[in-house]
Amino acid sequence: MTVTEKTDVLVIGSGFGGAIAAYHLAAGGARVVVLERGPWLQGEEFDQDFKFGSSSTRVFDFVIGDGMSVLSGNCVGGGSVVYFAAMPRAPRFVFDRQGSIGRRMWPTTISRDTLDPWYDRVAEALPVSQQDWNDVPFSGGLFGAACAHAGRTANPVPVAIDRDRCTNCNWMMSGCRFDAKRSLLLNYLPAALAHGAQIRPMHEVQYLARTEDGGYRVHYRVLDDVDYRVEAGAGAIDARIVVLAAGAGATPVILQRSEPHLGPMPSAVGRYFSGNGERLNTAVFDEDRVRDVLGLSRSDGVPYEGYQIGKGPCVASWDRLDGSLPEYQRFSLEQLYFPPGFGTILAQVPDATGPTWFGAEKKELLRRWRSWLTIFTMSEDDNEGVFGPTPESGNSQRLSQQMLGRGSLRYRPTANTLRGWAESDAAVRDILERDGLARVMPWTNEVVGAYTVHPLASCRIGDDPATSALDDRHELRDHPGIFVTDGSAVPGALTVNPAMTIAALAERAVPGIVRAAQQRGVQVRYGAPSPDGATAGRRAVLPLVTGRTGN
Repeated sequence: MTVTEKTDVLVIGSGFGGAIAAYHLAAGGARVVVLERGPWLQGEEFDQDFKFGSSSTRVFDFVIGDGMSVLSGNCVGGGSVVYFAAMPRAPRFVFDRQGSIGRRMWPTTISRDTLDPWYDRVAEALPVSQQDWNDVPFSGGLFGAACAHAGRTANPVPVAIDRDRCTNCNWMMSGCRFDAKRSLLLNYLPAALAHGAQIRPMHEVQYLARTEDGGYRVHYRVLDDVDYRVEAGAGAIDARIVVLAAGAGATPVILQRSEPHLGPMPSAVGRYFSGNGERLNTAVFDEDRVRDVLGLSRSDGVPYEGYQIGKGPCVASWDRLDGSLPEYQRFSLEQLYFPPGFGTILAQVPDATGPTWFGAEKKELLRRWRSWLTIFTMSEDDNEGVFGPTPESGNSQRLSQQMLGRGSLRYRPTANTLRGWAESDAAVRDILERDGLARVMPWTNEVVGAYTVHPLASCRIGDDPATSALDDRHELRDHPGIFVTDGSAVPGALTVNPAMTIAALAERAVPGIVRAAQQRGVQVRYGAPSPDGATAGRRAVLPLVTGRTGN
């Protein structure tokens, strides 16, 4: 007879949704196991190159879909390891969005006002700080100056970065070897470990089944450290509570694969996927115009040529985050850096007479890459994505040993989404092509379709069971004891970077998870301080949860 391992709470994924739940539940006294599909790397293990087998291929998951491709984290710490640490809060109007369903998408219990105390908890825990113009490197300064020249505003963005440690190496997308980026490896996860949680890397969850006592059995594969297509082992763990936080590209696939074992899933599982309305443009600057029009220069006499110097998005233009504007006309623009590789492949040639993304003119474009500026749009889409039949294992059919796969996501942008992209493209051109500063071209959709680094909404919260997979406490409808706390729970596009909102929603969901665990016989309480011991945020939210968690 095979003995199956048991725990109180099984957390699937270790990004913001998983790490936050794991910490609070472990600190409250529950036995917690975290299963993470990717490797566990820290500090100096993060390589500043793109060689096969380096951190850059090990910690990413790039899944090509039908019309939409998704780039996400695949490691302990999840998206917090590979994101750019931009942490703005969602604008107030976001919570009143109607989108394609024609009525408010968000639960009535959630607004910017009700979420702000939970945002505060996250800001205290990481912590998040506001950059000023002294923190802004060349690329951010160039974008800020171009915005000012065009009569637009620009702002340094709030970030989860230790500015004293940052070297402006611009490799933070591949993990920070200097521990300047305040990823979950430095706060929630070590705090969870200190309270007895177990984190198991290279464990890919396949499906959930019910146990005779009303709990859940989570079946997983252990992946080979080098070739993720190879199974190095398998097993199952029984848990009273399951927290799904595998990401918006994987959580719905796990639930879809679980349907034969658990029974029918809510109809919204694997539907209403949002790419956060994202789009990228590459601008190629005329260095003489940068000097003559903007009056910029560096100490070596070069006007710009600083694309590779800096850190992620550090300056944003939020002029179009205006709640008085109609839906689908609201967006933010961020200066962004993609290291040579992915970005250089998809960048198109402005005013090309031949092919736009390959050929002789593209070669000349690449020669001038130090004069680039990449502008990232986050707009409002129609939640058009739908997941098809599940792959044999994991969330995709792996095409290579690491990183690359083909998934079942189908995405066809609607007229609303396309109109939003067109308006944001026009705004980028108006800012950067003014007075001959630069020539601008969107990234090509011919290679991988649309693309997103912020997948959302494939198992979203809501009030209407017909259009949401989760109730407002993040519990899966008709499947008590299963909770979803990652980006898939966010109802729709946010028009800004979503990490802060995903984390705040996860913090908000924890008291309900604690209550459900208590009802299932788990000895756990809610009320832990921030991972570093700070208590101001805890004191602020405790009045919101008194009576809901047995405290």
